[in-house]
Amino acid sequence: MRDNEDFIIGRHPAVAALRSKDQEINKVFLQSGISQDDDTVKNIIRLANGRHLVISKVPKQKLDLMSDNQNHQGVMLAIASFKYASIDDLFENAQSKGEKPYFVILDNIADPHNLGSIIRTADAAGVHGIIIPKRRAVGLTSTVAKTSAGAIERVPVARVTNLVNTVKELKDRGLWIFGTDMKGTDYRRWDASGASALIIGSEGKGIAPLLKKQVDETLTIPMVGDIQSLNASVAAGLVMYQGFNSRHPL
Repeated sequence: MRDNEDFIIGRHPAVAALRSKDQEINKVFLQSGISQDDDTVKNIIRLANGRHLVISKVPKQKLDLMSDNQNHQGVMLAIASFKYASIDDLFENAQSKGEKPYFVILDNIADPHNLGSIIRTADAAGVHGIIIPKRRAVGLTSTVAKTSAGAIERVPVARVTNLVNTVKELKDRGLWIFGTDMKGTDYRRWDASGASALIIGSEGKGIAPLLKKQVDETLTIPMVGDIQSLNASVAAGLVMYQGFNSRHPL
């Protein structure tokens, strides 16, 4: 794989990428002998032909090698490296929908499966964009794209040098900053109806101390079991949907 190229892995992520006008696709790989009676495979071929893309039929072994033995489902796309959004892009996304900004900030999330799951849930919960740091965190990869089930094409992700400075900028632009912590307000009371950003820390270390100082209010997820921490993507999903509930009351 070239430095300026990455892969989309799996059928549904491939369909989402092929439908996206912003995604530059270099080539489509289909497993030799794959059934073309499957509706999703038919759709992939139709979309690829509509974009005049080269469709290359290759052995399963080659797809296994290219995907590092991930579950590729017989389909992969070679794409230009994933493009990151700017902070302004996130604000424009909210404005285009006539809504107050609702962002998620991820501090030190290192597992690509967690990031992909968070992007997928963010798409469902109406989040306008995700902010991640350039260092000590996973970026946008083929694993993230596959785990997101295509949501990576719909949720802009900004990658910034300094999260503390970015949070200060967001506050200057009118956002209230909330962060998850072991101690704080019960997340079920969170009102995210205004312009809001939610910080999710890593499963082991939580939010970095300097970043935590910028938080306007901390939110906690009550737990009654012996384990007093949740997987980062699970915690993010719970709190993001409380934000959704407060923004879209019954």
